[in-house]
Amino acid sequence: MQQTRNLIFILGDQLSPALSSLKDADPAHDVVLMVEVAEETTYVRHHKKKLLLILSAMRHFAEELEGLGFTIRYVRLDDAGNSGSFTKELVRGVESLKPERIIATEAAERRVVEAMQGWERETGIPVEIREDDRFLATHAEFEQWAEGRRELTMEYFYRDMRRKTGLLMEADKPAGGRWNFDAENRKPASATLFRKERKGIPPDAITKTVAALVELRYPDHMGSTKDFSFAVTRKDAEAIADRFIADFLPAFGETQDAMLASDPFLNHALLSFYINIGLLDPLALCRAAERAYMEGNGPIEAVEGFIRQIIGWREYVRGIYWLAGPGYEHKNFFEAKRPLPDFFWTSKTEMRCLSTVIGETIDHAYAHHIQRLMITGNFALLAGLDPHALHVWYLEVYADAFEWVELPNVIGMSQYADGGFLASKPYAASGAYVSRMSDYCAGCRYDVKQKTGDKACPLNALYWHFLDRHTDKLSRNRRLAQPYATWRRMDEGQKAVYRASAEAFLARLDKGEKV
Repeated sequence: MQQTRNLIFILGDQLSPALSSLKDADPAHDVVLMVEVAEETTYVRHHKKKLLLILSAMRHFAEELEGLGFTIRYVRLDDAGNSGSFTKELVRGVESLKPERIIATEAAERRVVEAMQGWERETGIPVEIREDDRFLATHAEFEQWAEGRRELTMEYFYRDMRRKTGLLMEADKPAGGRWNFDAENRKPASATLFRKERKGIPPDAITKTVAALVELRYPDHMGSTKDFSFAVTRKDAEAIADRFIADFLPAFGETQDAMLASDPFLNHALLSFYINIGLLDPLALCRAAERAYMEGNGPIEAVEGFIRQIIGWREYVRGIYWLAGPGYEHKNFFEAKRPLPDFFWTSKTEMRCLSTVIGETIDHAYAHHIQRLMITGNFALLAGLDPHALHVWYLEVYADAFEWVELPNVIGMSQYADGGFLASKPYAASGAYVSRMSDYCAGCRYDVKQKTGDKACPLNALYWHFLDRHTDKLSRNRRLAQPYATWRRMDEGQKAVYRASAEAFLARLDKGEKV
C-alpha cells in the first residue's frame, strides 16, 4: 500500500466536497477519516431524527467521496473497537495509516475546536486546521465589523454581506429601493387547500440500518425514527431546495411569522438542516432565490427575507458565538432559575400554543423560528425558566441545532440572558401576539381575551409580571418605553391583580400541576 500523505478528518456537519480540507486533496495519496462517536451522540440527548439525519448523511457522503476516488477510513458507531471520541479515533487512524500530516477544516463548535487544538500533541505529527470558507464572514472580518460599535445591530452587518456578495444589489443600491422588507412579512396565515404538497425522501437501505441503530442505542431520547423523510444525500437535498424555490418561495415572505395548528410547515424552507451539515451551499441557495426574483418568480419581500435569514442572521449569530467567547452559555441576566416543566418533553399542557409547538417538535425535530422565539422561548422568558437548561433543550430537540447557531439564538435573542449583547430588547409578548399570528387560541382551555384569573391566558398576566419584576433592568430600555408607560399608568389595584394571577400560575407550575 502506498504511503498516506495526508489524513483528512471530516466532521459530521462538514459534508461538502468543496470543503476547505479537500481543496487540494489527491485521492491517490490522501485518506479521508470520518467517525461516528458516542461522545457526539450523547453530550446532549439529541432527538432521534437528528441523530438519524446526521449519521445517515455521513454514511452517504462517504459513498459520495468514494465515487470521487477517495479512500475512506470510516468508523461506525457500532464498530468493534470504536473508542467513542474524535481524538482517540484520530490517534487510531494515525497509528494504522502513518500519514505525514493531518488536515481538517475548523469545527463550527468551540468544544470541538478545543479538541482539535490538542491533536498535534496527541498524534505527534503536524496538524493543519483550515478556515471554514463555507461561511461568508471570517472570524477576523466579524471582529473588525464589531470593533468599536456600541450596538451590534444585525441589520448593518447584513447590509455589508449584501455588498460583499452582490446579492439583490443594483450597482451600490439595494434592489427594490430598500434593504429590508420585513414590514411586509408579518401577515397571519389561513388554512388553504392550494398550498403545494411537501414531498419527503423515502428512507433507503442505509437510512433504515441507521434508524434501527438509533432506536436500539438511544431508546430514551426524544421522538422516533418513524416517518423519517429528510434528505440524506446532496442530490436529494438539492431537489428539495429546487422545490422550495418553485413552490414555496413566492409566498414565503408574507407568512413567515404565521402559525397554524393544522399546517406546521406553511411556506417555510425547511433547508437549514441541509445547510448546517453541508449538503447545501448557502451562497448558491441565495443565488437561486435571487434568480427567481430576477425572472419574476419570487416577490422582493419573499426573496429578500429568505436571503436575509442566510447571509444576514445565520452569519451574524455565528459571529456572535465566537465573539462572545467561552461562558456565554451560562449568561443569566435575569437570574432565572426555574427548571423546565415536564411538558417540554411530553407536550402535555393545557396551553394549546405550547402543546402544539412542542408536539410538532417531538414529531418532526422541527419548529420554525417564530414558534421557537415567540411560543416556547416567550413562555420560558416570561416564566423565568433557566436559560442554560433551555439552551440544552433546544440543542437536543431540533435537527438543525448546532451550538454555534442555537446558543446565540437562545441565550441572546430568545432569553435576553446576555443583557443585550445581541438583541436590543427582550422578545416578550402577551397572548394577544399569539392570537394575532396563529390559530392556537381557538379551542384552548384558556381564554386569550381574559387578562387575569384561572381561565385567562397565562401569558397575559405573566407578561406584566415579567416587566414588573425586572423594572430595574429594563425600564430604561427605549424599545420598552411604551409598555412601561402603560404599566405606570395602571392603577395599583389592577397591578396587584396581575401580580397575583401570574404568581398563582407560577406556583402551580412549581408544584408540577398540569397548567
